[in-house]
Amino acid sequence: MSELSNIKIIRQRATSSEIVAMLKVLGDYIKLAVDVERELVAGGGELHADCETALLNDGSLQENIWGADWHPKTKEVFFESLINIRPRQNNRSMLIQDPELRNRVDKIVRSLLEVD
Repeated sequence: MSELSNIKIIRQRATSSEIVAMLKVLGDYIKLAVDVERELVAGGGELHADCETALLNDGSLQENIWGADWHPKTKEVFFESLINIRPRQNNRSMLIQDPELRNRVDKIVRSLLEVD
């Protein structure tokens, strides 16, 4: 079972030390849950679902939370996660299928996690 205590909720641009702390779990990348309405992210868990749980505990609504990965070295965002499989929201794949939603997730992740 994964620990939620390692997950950080990022509400404003992350510091380098926060990025390093979130990278400790997986090394090269950070699994994230992104709240597209509240424009914040939770990261640093072993599973996207752990990050999603942290946001739910913080008051986010499940339908606003999407899974993604952030690769700080290459500054790439990937939009694939089990938590993205949502037939009721017309997303039947692990990949976020709506290009507009992918763009929103990308913008939020970059604004909060892209540090120099």
